[in-house]
Amino acid sequence: MRNVSSLSITLVRDDAREQRDVETTTTGLDLFGTDRAVVAVRVGGELRDLDRPFADGDVVEPVLVDSPDGLAILRHSAAHVAAQAVQARHPDAKLGIGPPIVDGFYYDFDVAEPFTPEDLRDLEKAMQRIVKERQRFRRREVSDEEARAELADEPYKLELIADKGSAAPEATGPDGPDGGGDAASVEVGAGQLTIYDNLRRDDSVAWKDLCRGPHVPHTGYLTAFALTRNSAAYWRGDQANQQLQRLYGTAWPSREALKAYQTRLEEAAKRDHRKLGVELDLYSFPDELGSGLPVFHPRGGVLKREMEDYVRRRHIEEGFSYVGTPHISKEGLFHTSGHLPYYAEGMFPPMEVEGGNYYLKAMNCPMHNLIYRSRGRSYRELPLRLFEFGNVYRYEKSGVVHGLTRVRGMTQDDSHSYVTPEQAPGEIQHLLDFVLGLLRDFGLSDYYLELSTRDDSDKFIGSDAEWAVATQVLEDVATRSGIELVPDPGGAAYYGPKISVQIRDAIGRSWQMSTIQYDFNQPARFGLEYQASDGTRQQPVMIHSAKFGSIERFIGVLVEHYAGAFPPWLAPLQVVGIPVADEFADYLEEVFAGLRKAGVRAEVDHSDDRMQKKIRTAQKAKVPYQLIAGGEDRDAGAVSFRYRDGTQKNGVPVAEAVAEITDAIARRTQV
Repeated sequence: MRNVSSLSITLVRDDAREQRDVETTTTGLDLFGTDRAVVAVRVGGELRDLDRPFADGDVVEPVLVDSPDGLAILRHSAAHVAAQAVQARHPDAKLGIGPPIVDGFYYDFDVAEPFTPEDLRDLEKAMQRIVKERQRFRRREVSDEEARAELADEPYKLELIADKGSAAPEATGPDGPDGGGDAASVEVGAGQLTIYDNLRRDDSVAWKDLCRGPHVPHTGYLTAFALTRNSAAYWRGDQANQQLQRLYGTAWPSREALKAYQTRLEEAAKRDHRKLGVELDLYSFPDELGSGLPVFHPRGGVLKREMEDYVRRRHIEEGFSYVGTPHISKEGLFHTSGHLPYYAEGMFPPMEVEGGNYYLKAMNCPMHNLIYRSRGRSYRELPLRLFEFGNVYRYEKSGVVHGLTRVRGMTQDDSHSYVTPEQAPGEIQHLLDFVLGLLRDFGLSDYYLELSTRDDSDKFIGSDAEWAVATQVLEDVATRSGIELVPDPGGAAYYGPKISVQIRDAIGRSWQMSTIQYDFNQPARFGLEYQASDGTRQQPVMIHSAKFGSIERFIGVLVEHYAGAFPPWLAPLQVVGIPVADEFADYLEEVFAGLRKAGVRAEVDHSDDRMQKKIRTAQKAKVPYQLIAGGEDRDAGAVSFRYRDGTQKNGVPVAEAVAEITDAIARRTQV
């Protein structure tokens, strides 16, 4: 019989389970306190602070600092330290929210003046002093009344207490979404309120915050952090609310990990597609057009056209029929499809025309349904595959618009397959193979799949049985592919589950690209039918797929993946001719006439610049090939062949040079 002063817990670590009898006062610190790699515990699926005692029968798993949950806890703790430093230097600052986000954290403040770069440096030093003090994080359960009394000077915290349990909108700043999800839930959730105190060595309270936790045991765990930038942000992401100052930072388990992250940031800055778009004269974002509406310049237009030509041809090869639909429609169409009201916030406000409301289309599927429904269909026609380059418009908030990767006007290579239920698995496999082949052709070979399903919220339509069938079909196809599959519960479209392909670019960042969605709702809402082999009328399954997704977004990702140095077949300008002197320009024009006849995008540089300046200009423009010609080249019917990396071959016969270039373009080589 176990001693009454002890309790039994199950310790789970490295897939091993160990039964232990421990004292009734035992905490996670008693078990793991000497291991700085452990920052919290998971008890029965719930994340908890290390200093909370266990109960009899608890199943306890340590949370490592380099795990996703561990990193979030580390960064959330760093956010508290940042807020403590801000209020120490600015006592009048009012606290907003401070969640962990991808690769870091932020905290919002109502302050009199925006933070400056000098402020960030000073605040970082203040954070370092707090870390050295090894202040303990102490969790206290409080009533609503106690929380209001303790935080009476914090109006935003009081609002969160009043709204306890309600979902907050995603918090965003002007430079993009933060990926923090329901940020206010970090502060307060339904049920019991908790306050976290930062305690000095004498147990006096240095600072406090309303928070659900958990946190690291003390600030000394924060060995590698940095404040990175600040921006404006509306309280709870609503432009009707007070504009606050958002302080961003990052925290990592080690200084080496922090340095590696900062190096990645530097590389990402060099690859920023907004910056490269200007340098390479590809596209721009005129203020006169409004936020999120890019224009493509001639060289960017070449890149866009190459992509469109490629994917149009590939769709036709894969059995799709090209269609076209208008940019606007009566609002009734979107009621039928279900997008109103389920997607109303993502659509531009209606315009009144001839006494009725018209909407800019945010998606192409409702109009493709009208094409399917335009006449009777037989099972012999299925799969029926429709495809178009559809221009769609989405009313993204200004805070989340970001270059080409989050726009308000975009071109989708949108397709819809209408199939019998029995054909659905084969069609999804067909579409997945199509997508993966396309990504490989564009040099994107590192990817995984994400399966987005429904959750218990009321934003989804259709029966549980329909969702179960659709989800199982997608999961079976994804599993058979052998590609890593990651669950995304709650991430489905309102009308059905989806598979999305998440690619990793050249510096390891993940981007959502192509999608395949199983839809049983719209066929029912539009009354779509086909005559089956037994003469009955049956409802088809509709499968949405977008290979690029948004062409604009895909271009933005490609620019950053290649750092603007596109493979030869995609490069807006593939070859530049550089005469050693003006007298050799005519010879190069003869050579380039042959290249242009072979379909190569080639130009001779006739500027007044010296040869070395022309070479540097071509390198800066990231042109794949330079052909240089002087007297010896002209006399021998040859050129000097210079590659983008600076290597060079001299005396290459013209026919051989043309063959090498055209062959590289035809084979879609990546260098």
